[in-house]
Amino acid sequence: MTARLGQYVRHFVLLAIFAVVAACSTPKPTGAAPYAAYVMDARTGETLYEHNSDARLHPASLTKMMTLYIAFQAVERGEISLDTMVKVSKHAAGQPPSRLGLKAGQKVALRHLIRAAAIKSANDAATAIGEALEGNEAAFAKRMTRTAKAIGMNGTTFANANGLTAKGHLSTAHDMSVLGRRLFYDFPQYYNIFSRRETDAGVTDVVSTNRKFLDMYKGADGIKTGFTNAAGFNLTASAERGGVRIIATIFGGTSTAQRNAKMVELLDMGFAKARPGAKTRPPEPVEMPAEEPQLVAEAGSGEARMMGAKTLRVSTVVERSPRPMRRPGSGSEAVQAAPVAVAEVAPAADAGSDPVAEMIAAQVAVAAMEDGIAGALAEAAGAAPPFEVVDAGPALEDGSVMSLAALAPATPALPEPEPVHVPTVIHTSSQSEPQLAEAVAQAEPVEVVTRISTSGGRQWGVNIGRFPSRTAAERALMQTMLAESATLDESLRKVVQRKAGYDANFMGLSQEEADLACRRLQARGTPCFTMGP
Repeated sequence: MTARLGQYVRHFVLLAIFAVVAACSTPKPTGAAPYAAYVMDARTGETLYEHNSDARLHPASLTKMMTLYIAFQAVERGEISLDTMVKVSKHAAGQPPSRLGLKAGQKVALRHLIRAAAIKSANDAATAIGEALEGNEAAFAKRMTRTAKAIGMNGTTFANANGLTAKGHLSTAHDMSVLGRRLFYDFPQYYNIFSRRETDAGVTDVVSTNRKFLDMYKGADGIKTGFTNAAGFNLTASAERGGVRIIATIFGGTSTAQRNAKMVELLDMGFAKARPGAKTRPPEPVEMPAEEPQLVAEAGSGEARMMGAKTLRVSTVVERSPRPMRRPGSGSEAVQAAPVAVAEVAPAADAGSDPVAEMIAAQVAVAAMEDGIAGALAEAAGAAPPFEVVDAGPALEDGSVMSLAALAPATPALPEPEPVHVPTVIHTSSQSEPQLAEAVAQAEPVEVVTRISTSGGRQWGVNIGRFPSRTAAERALMQTMLAESATLDESLRKVVQRKAGYDANFMGLSQEEADLACRRLQARGTPCFTMGP
């Protein structure tokens, strides 16, 4: 009896141990992916619902929305074309799934990489896009973060192009909804890609990771799914019904089915709360910032120099009128304008001189010279000249500076005007004696160009992108010229207005010069393409 009782006790103890082990081994939710949600009226940007929407969480493949936004932007600006063949790096080919299956050294059209990243959420394709645009993924991630800040995604920082978990790679439900709205309004010509269930990605056909939700919700036409262990199941979705568009984002779903069901609830809530007949107010266009050296030298800094056909923009305020005073014999003291020096291209300015001030003075003298020429023409026609040329000093012997005529008035001095902000642009040549071409000394930019030739086969050019404003295009041309004067020294900087922006071009090159310049620019990380006659 005692033996049997002991046997029962042993069995009971073993069963208890098994129960404890089983309980400990049962899977439990990890809690690694906090839940967050945000719903907006896409017509106005109005918030309709939010929960934990500003918490910085792992975005997973929602990241690719920004990768694609920048790709669309680059195509529209002329940095790259949809047909550009992108060479796949070893780094891009080595990205973990989901993958298109790219091989190192393989060349794939950008349009196919875009399809693979948008539809299949291919990590290798997204990385290849980033490297094609910025040379390496780290530089592209910086551009992603800059772009995010520019469009109002203030809680977002990126570390890669595909969304794989990385330190500092974080976003919010609110920010991803803002990005979804930007994709819809800023690039409507490309937005339809997010509604495709399958497409040809060049290497193979790919099927959408979002097809279940697109099929289950009426009016849904995008946008992007995402999943990692750290992020959970994420989704930014957009749907339109009866002229009302709702965009919503979920972070931290527990499964694809649960995430989709929750998204249905959020969109239904959005359509119920949206104001009928609300006026559509698309987001304001923004000028995307770029990491560029500061090209504006403030007057008096003493640091600006003109070297080898480089261009400096000088911002200053003219403190007093450039008009000369009365000449002797008319009741005022005679004032003879001091010679104006313009620094030669190659030699640096003498110690203690201020090249910035010299350039400003050159502009003033040009204005006076033009008035003198106008006076001479008027005198030939029988009219009284407004100015008389008193003396014209010769160029200095070393050729490093050039004296301009000192002028004196023949008519009473005009009242001194208010200070005028005068931006000045002076182009110089390193292979010919400095010369000043036609200029107008008003508040408009003054350009002095010393050479350009399109003869002898010099009908090729280099485009470095399309920009949202003329100022941005001019700034990019100046920055590029400063960085690559060796190959662009003979070129003319030209901004061409297009329907979608302003093209920044270097013209007047031979085919060999254009090809070499573009190769060198690309090696420096500057996107470009050559243009033939």
